[in-house]
Amino acid sequence: MATEKVGVYRKYHGPIPTDKCGKPLPKSEWPRKRAFRWAVRWFGSDGKRYSKSFKTRKEAQRFTEGKQSDIRSGRADPPPAIVFGVFVAEHQKVMRGQVAPRTLSDQMRALKMFMNHVGKNIRLRNISPRHAESFISERLASGVQVATANKDIRTLKRIFNLAIEPRGYLVSGSNPFEKLKPRKKAEKPKRYVSIKEYRSLMNVTNDIWWKALLSMAYTAALRRGEILNLTWSDIDFENCQVHVAPKEESMDTLEWEPKDHECRVIPLPDRAMQLLVDLQATAEAGCPYVFVPIWRWRHIQQMRKLRQWTEEHALVNNLGRRFDKLWRTAGLAKCTLHDLRRSCITNWARILPVHVVQKLAGHSDIKTTQKYYLIVQEADLEMARRVYAEILQSDLTDPKLTHSGQNYATTKEAVVRKGLSSGGLR
Repeated sequence: MATEKVGVYRKYHGPIPTDKCGKPLPKSEWPRKRAFRWAVRWFGSDGKRYSKSFKTRKEAQRFTEGKQSDIRSGRADPPPAIVFGVFVAEHQKVMRGQVAPRTLSDQMRALKMFMNHVGKNIRLRNISPRHAESFISERLASGVQVATANKDIRTLKRIFNLAIEPRGYLVSGSNPFEKLKPRKKAEKPKRYVSIKEYRSLMNVTNDIWWKALLSMAYTAALRRGEILNLTWSDIDFENCQVHVAPKEESMDTLEWEPKDHECRVIPLPDRAMQLLVDLQATAEAGCPYVFVPIWRWRHIQQMRKLRQWTEEHALVNNLGRRFDKLWRTAGLAKCTLHDLRRSCITNWARILPVHVVQKLAGHSDIKTTQKYYLIVQEADLEMARRVYAEILQSDLTDPKLTHSGQNYATTKEAVVRKGLSSGGLR
């Protein structure tokens, strides 16, 4: 049976030291006379002994602490050897169903590009930070945007963390992308679509389908995929609510899950609900989806019968291109459907608590809501200007923290005469 104790020992090398007469010195005198390194030794579950040497005792002890923890959790054996090509194929297989299809597609794209860079036959444990750094440099040299390169860093870092835990192919701390810093890039301002611009979009078309779709993005903050995967059973006409919920594979629906696997219920304003009522009145029977035309649904069903339909196919084709034509016709600055969602979340945040906004937006992390979706508007900047103008007109000095405490009474009277409160702001 293998011992659970990890030991640190001196590992001597070179000739055995001798005394003046040429006789070998006893082992008790070797540490002072013979060159050595520090070796960490432990036993695996198979009873075999393993070791790793270090130059200093401090390095050996640091490694020992982590290895001792691994042994207690049943990970005494060294990681199994696997080549990168096999790991990539395995990752595609095991992650199917664990993440959204779009996420898995992005991961496989990054993995295959990195595999072309390092080769498919390199051992996973031999991939170093140098390989990661040269890959990103090559990507940038090829002309990709900094944001795209940074996305590759995040994606591959996540995948190599999975290679450490739970798969056990790499030891802790050996992620080649772990210390690779994202390239710096000035963040572009977020596009806010005002109420006036939204009305312009609504007025530029008489198509009830477009009006209902735009309202789902701007008043319910639905993502594109959530809009297209809405079924009539997701609409609660009685309570004026829309449900974002996963769909199972069946004759009437395609398998789908919301991003971050967040199911939620969103209240709809009366105008948005009326648009859905009008759309349902004009929709042909036979299609369960709100925004998938009947002819498109019949085509999808035909492809399913032929086993040609995949998750990568779009429920509605060319939606982005058609929306571009819409905002151009309305005479607006460039925007996207996602900008409508972002603007809706910003409008919510002006009144609702941020944790409520996070829930309605379907974000698993409140930091996502705060960082990417709360846009500073012109009205906010004007408010900040007015606040600071009042501050400059006020005396906010704390008499207990300054040498002017003796003049506090006089200062207070002066402030009151100016029509300001003793606290400073009106």
